[in-house]
Amino acid sequence: GNISNNPYAWSFNTMQSPKRVIVTGASRGIGRALVDRFLDLGHEVWALSRNTDELEKIKGIHPVSIDLSDEQQIVDCVQSCDVDHFDAVINNAGMLINKPFAETTYADFEAVYRVNVFGAAQLIRHLLPLLTTDSHILNISSMGGVNGTAKFPGLAAYSSSKGALGILTELLAEEFKDNGPRCNALALGAVQTEMLAEAFPDYKAPVSAAQMATYIVDFSLNGHHLYNGKVLPISQSTP
Repeated sequence: GNISNNPYAWSFNTMQSPKRVIVTGASRGIGRALVDRFLDLGHEVWALSRNTDELEKIKGIHPVSIDLSDEQQIVDCVQSCDVDHFDAVINNAGMLINKPFAETTYADFEAVYRVNVFGAAQLIRHLLPLLTTDSHILNISSMGGVNGTAKFPGLAAYSSSKGALGILTELLAEEFKDNGPRCNALALGAVQTEMLAEAFPDYKAPVSAAQMATYIVDFSLNGHHLYNGKVLPISQSTP
């Protein structure tokens, strides 16, 4: 059935026409797994990362070298895309600094927030002319950025920035609800990635990057038919 008439159709709608998607933080971990999954399904992917060496080797994607803490690079990136719309934007890029709060500096906090909050916000803002009411902004948050969950020493800058990203998600959904894109966030628990190893060196997560990517891809293309302005916990475990 037509999605607009049947809100449950999306979960069974595996055969989709190709979509245009943006993935940030695309060179490793979940971001790289997202690129691979979108490509496998035949979608058109713009893969944004500071380091695009590995991405340049992948046939059929649009690798974009970008530092999300630099707004001019975001402007240049959006202008270079040369399309009339995007169907999904996944703000997956993240910076993590793991050190005791007493040792963190202003520069540490600023560096983390520049990528995790300011970079995501500015990318969304500059992409707005290319986003429609059928587009989905999906922000990748963390269980550590959700009120009332377990918290861990050393992650003050990272987890608080993910909390800010969750609130930003709710605010954008409200602002865009009448004539703009849907906006949701997924607060991820432990996924076996390089970033997890930086935060918890000895921990082995029960979920792989590829498993999580499969879920995120499906949600990015379909979840906005049922959700808007939600920060959804996606977690088997939190270390």
